[in-house]
Amino acid sequence: MIPDTVYGAILLSVIDFFLSFLVISGIGFVLALFPYLNQLGTIDEKKLREGGH
Repeated sequence: MIPDTVYGAILLSVIDFFLSFLVISGIGFVLALFPYLNQLGTIDEKKLREGGH
């Protein structure tokens, strides 16, 4: 347990600081995957112009 003192507040701030880096890097990893996901769903322009849904 984290004590309810100034030391506990500082400890909680340090833990929060490092966890925020983990969350931010996780978001960056997901955003880095978007170009690869976009290549999986390529659209053939020739088929679109021929018609069809």
